[in-house]
Amino acid sequence: MYKGYSILCVIPARGGSKGLPGKNIKKLSGKPLIAYSIEQAKGAKYVDRIIVSTENREIANIARRYGAEVPFMRPRELATDDCSIIDVLLHAMDWMENKGKCKFDILVLLHATAPLRTIEDIDNSIKLLVDKKADNVFSVAEAHRNPYFNMVEMREDGTAGLVKKGSFVTRQSAPRVFDMNASIYVWWKDVLKKGKSVFLKKSRVYVMPGERSVDIDDYLDFRIAEMLLKEKRG
Repeated sequence: MYKGYSILCVIPARGGSKGLPGKNIKKLSGKPLIAYSIEQAKGAKYVDRIIVSTENREIANIARRYGAEVPFMRPRELATDDCSIIDVLLHAMDWMENKGKCKFDILVLLHATAPLRTIEDIDNSIKLLVDKKADNVFSVAEAHRNPYFNMVEMREDGTAGLVKKGSFVTRQSAPRVFDMNASIYVWWKDVLKKGKSVFLKKSRVYVMPGERSVDIDDYLDFRIAEMLLKEKRG
């Protein structure tokens, strides 16, 4: 709870990964990948409850072992490659409110594939939402390329040009741009129900360093996360 607002954390983790099969429970430095997000959420001082949304029994059992609740099994139609994460969250919120009798004001989404965030990153994202009266907050990292300076798009006639028009002669002089690092998302419950989007009128970003912004999608990402964890532990 933060400033009187109760907070529910949802960690989605389906079983059907294509890029790295079984990645959500693949052992990363001796621990299932999903365990990192569960333990971080448990350590966050403002998070009141933690649930995992999954259709997979093995993931559910491991999630419970590490201290998360799995109060329902996600419907199969919400565990396909083309299912929106927003639909997954709306389902989880509806179940918790109506069947789980859970009262909460703020929803935090932590992706299981982002194991390098810190407890402080979670708490600071929540504080940013409340203190700045934002609609929502999502985490980002500084981008290595800038659409005003060194990113191009292909036109229909085959020629290429800058993605965003501008007259900037250095990347440093161009507007700051960020990569969404798929780590932390925070919404007011009612705003998410109404807006059903990440991009809202009063969205804010929480900036994280690159070394905490690895999102595991394939084997290379997994090895990078493994290397960074080993360096962190000395």
